[in-house]
Amino acid sequence: MARLPVIVGFGGINSAGRTSFHQAYRRIIFDLLPQSIQQEVLLDLATITNIAEYQNGAWLTHDGEALDADTLIDTFGEEILARTLIRRIHPSLFDVDNVVVHKSSALTSVAEGEKLSFSVKTRSLPDNIPANWQVKELSKTHSEITVDGTLEAFIKDSKPLTVKAAGQLPTGFDPSKLYQSRNHPRGLQMTVYGASDAILSSGLDWDKVRNLVAPDQVAVYAANSIGQMDDLGFGGMLKSALMGKRTTSKHLPLGYAQMPADFVNAYILGSVGNVGTSIGACATYFFNLERAVEQIKSGKVRIAMVGGSDAPITPEIIEGFRTMGALAEDSALLALDQLENQKEPDHTRSCRPFAQNCGFTIGESSQWTLLMDDELALEVGATIHGAIPAVYAYADGYKKSISAPGVGNYLTMSKAMAYLKNIIGLDGLQDRTFIQAHGTSTPQNRVTESHVLSQAATSFGATAIPVTAMKAYLGHSQGTAGGDQLHLSLGVWEHGVLPGIVTSSAVADDVYTDGLKIQLKHEEYGADHFDAALLNSKGFGGNNATAILLSPKKSLAMLKKRYSAEQFTAYQEKNAAIKEAAEAYNQAMIRGEIEPIYRFGYNVLGGEELDISDTKINLPGYQLPVDLNVKNDFDDLV
Repeated sequence: MARLPVIVGFGGINSAGRTSFHQAYRRIIFDLLPQSIQQEVLLDLATITNIAEYQNGAWLTHDGEALDADTLIDTFGEEILARTLIRRIHPSLFDVDNVVVHKSSALTSVAEGEKLSFSVKTRSLPDNIPANWQVKELSKTHSEITVDGTLEAFIKDSKPLTVKAAGQLPTGFDPSKLYQSRNHPRGLQMTVYGASDAILSSGLDWDKVRNLVAPDQVAVYAANSIGQMDDLGFGGMLKSALMGKRTTSKHLPLGYAQMPADFVNAYILGSVGNVGTSIGACATYFFNLERAVEQIKSGKVRIAMVGGSDAPITPEIIEGFRTMGALAEDSALLALDQLENQKEPDHTRSCRPFAQNCGFTIGESSQWTLLMDDELALEVGATIHGAIPAVYAYADGYKKSISAPGVGNYLTMSKAMAYLKNIIGLDGLQDRTFIQAHGTSTPQNRVTESHVLSQAATSFGATAIPVTAMKAYLGHSQGTAGGDQLHLSLGVWEHGVLPGIVTSSAVADDVYTDGLKIQLKHEEYGADHFDAALLNSKGFGGNNATAILLSPKKSLAMLKKRYSAEQFTAYQEKNAAIKEAAEAYNQAMIRGEIEPIYRFGYNVLGGEELDISDTKINLPGYQLPVDLNVKNDFDDLV
C-alpha cells in the first residue's frame, strides 16, 4: 500500500509577493477579490516592500506619519501594486540603462616618435612588469611608467541593456535585512525567507513534529538551475580577477546549485536525513518533487521539504539568454505592438504565453513545499492543501540542437493524464482538470508546447481542458518555476478563480488548440469545481516533467477510504488548533512581526557525541534513533 504524499505547508516569495496563504495568487486575481481580502494583500505587500511598518496599532510610514489601514491603502495602494509582478527592472538590483562593461583598447602616444608615459600608484603595478615598460619611482607611493610601443588596456564603459523587464521580487523587499545574512548570495537570502515561510505557514511546531519520526526519515530535495551567479557567489569568483578585486572564501562554496538544500538542512530544519539535488533546467523543481514523492510513497521518507531558489536577474545572465534569442527585447516588443513613436514598451505585458510573442521574461523566486505521508499528516493534525500522487520526467532522445524541443514532454503529459484518469476517472480528467502550462512566451515554445498539450488532451477525448500560465505575471524563475506553478495553483481551490493569461490579447494562429481552452481572462469556476491540475515543465536541454496535483477536497475524500470516521474526527479536532496557529502566523507576517528561521551554530553535533551500536544510532536532540536493522532487498541472492 503506497503512502499518499500530501502538502501540509507551502511558502516563499516571488514577484507577486509572499506565497503562503495564497497571497501571491491573490495579487494576480486582485481585482476579483472582496475588499477585505484586497486590504490584507496590500497590507502584506506594504510590509514586504517596506512602505510602512506596523507599530502600536498603526502603520508608520518613512516620514514618521502614523496611518490606519484604510488611509495607508488609500494613500499608497497603487504604488504598492506597481512594485509587483513583471515590470521594468528597478535600480535596487542594477541600473539597466548603465550596465558596466569594459572595452579592450590599444593605447599609443599622440606624438609620433614619442613614448607613452603616465603615473600610477606603486601598489597598483603588475607583479610581472611587461617587457616594453620602464618604471621610475616618483615618490614613496607613485611611479612613472614609460611604454615603448603599445599599451593594451581595458577601459571602463557602460551600456543600456536591450532587455529591461523582469519578474523582480517586490521592490523594497530585501531579505538580507531580515537575518544575519553574512554576505550570502541573493538566492540563499531568499532561501532562508522562503523555507522559513513554508515551515511556519504549516502551523506545526517543527521541533515536536521531527521527534515523531526517525532522523533519517526526513528529507530535503532542493536546487536551483544555474547556481548563485551574482557577485556574492559564482559571479564574484569569475569576475573578481578581471575587475582587480579579490576572490573571497565564500564565492565558490556559496555558488553551488545545491546550496538551497544545504542551507535548509544546516540553518532551518537541522536535518540529518536524506538530501539530494536534482537539476534539470526549467524542470528542476519537479525533478526534486518527483524524488520526494517516490520516497514518501515507498515509506523510506515520511517528511520531505522540496524547494528551489533562483535569483538570475543579473546583467550577465540576461545577456546570455538574449544572445540566444530567448528573451523579449524592448525593440521586439515595440515592433510586436506596432509602436513606432514610443521609447519603451509596456513592460508589464512583456510575457505573452500562446500569443504573438518574442521571448520569455526572466524572473526570480524562492518556493518551498512541505510534504508528509498521509498517516503522519493525520496524526499531527496537519492541514492538507492537496496531494502529489505522481511526477513524470522524461528526456527528448537524440537531438540536433541541445536547445531544440523534442519528444520527452509527450511522454510526461500523456503518462500523467493516464495516471490521473485512474484516480478521478475519464470524466474528471476531461472536465474537472486544468493545466498549468510551462508557457514561456517564446514563438517556438507556443507551438511545440501547445502541440504536446493538444495531442495528449485529444488522445484522452478531452475537448476543452482549461490552460493557463503563471509566467505571464511572474516571469520565468528558471529552476524554481515549477514551485511557482504549484503554489499558485493551490489558490484556485481557495478562491475558485482560475487566472487567465491577461497579457495575451489573442491566441496566436500557429498555436494548437484542439482539446484545449487556452484561457485569456480570469474565470470563476468555484472552489470545488476542479479535482486536479497538471503542472508542466518543458526544459532546456531535454528536461521535461509533469506533476499531478490533487485538490484538497479530492485528497481528503481519498483518505476517508483509508481511515475510519473516528480517525477523521480525531484528525479534525487536532487540525482546528493547527489552522488557528497558522492563521496567527499569517497575521503576524502581515504586520512584519516574524523573522525567518536562521539557526547558525545551533546544536552543532560532533561524531564523539553520537551513541552508536550495531542496531541503532542515537543523536542528541533527536528523540528517535536511526535504525540499523536494515532490510536486505536481495535476500534471495545470499
